[in-house]
Amino acid sequence: TAAMGPARVSVLLPTYNERDNLPLVVWLLARTFSDSGIDFEIIIIDDGSPDGTQEIAQQLEKIYGSDKIVRKLFLFPSGTAYIHGMKYATGNFIVIMDADLSHHVRLDFMYYGKQKEGNFDIVSGTRYKGNGGVHGWDLKRKLISRGANFLTQVLLRPGASDLTGSFRLYRKEVLQKLMEKCVSKGYVFQMEMIVRARQLGYTIGEVPISFVDRVYGESKLGGNEIVSFLKGLLTLFATT
Repeated sequence: TAAMGPARVSVLLPTYNERDNLPLVVWLLARTFSDSGIDFEIIIIDDGSPDGTQEIAQQLEKIYGSDKIVRKLFLFPSGTAYIHGMKYATGNFIVIMDADLSHHVRLDFMYYGKQKEGNFDIVSGTRYKGNGGVHGWDLKRKLISRGANFLTQVLLRPGASDLTGSFRLYRKEVLQKLMEKCVSKGYVFQMEMIVRARQLGYTIGEVPISFVDRVYGESKLGGNEIVSFLKGLLTLFATT
């Protein structure tokens, strides 16, 4: 794919009860983009949080301006929030990440550098390569994460080292194509995106990231997620 004109990056930030994290994430992102001289917008897609996340988003919009902060309400299971947010994205690159500060935002623009370096369609953060890693996880979660990743590698041979992470940069048109093809939700969605990208011949660059467990609030990984992950993995294995 040919290099593009001046880049604009749209960050899709799905939120649910993130009032404590949101101001900090937005501040870190805004500072990082400004330091790098990159044009950006942050699209906050809130799933009807009862904790006042929307009011915080409204205040952030006032502070940073509506060209930088775009607020959307979306009342559906996560996974589809990205599709909804993408309708409003004006950037030629799209970053998807969590609002819970588990992604170390300063590293964000290693991404952007990486994209330029190899002109990749997708740049994915990886916890399993180079100096990437996980902080604040107990052994059980580490084992689940590693195990899930290992199983996926064996069954799907995706050519990327971290498939369940949700911190990635996509070319907008590539993300649109992948969204049309993807059927999964939740953790499996992230995995399916990479598997489909491989099938369609898109190029994937990887950047080591350190993943820090949620600063505030509860993690959403429970027994049901693990079951649905395994089901999703087997479905993908059967259909790809």
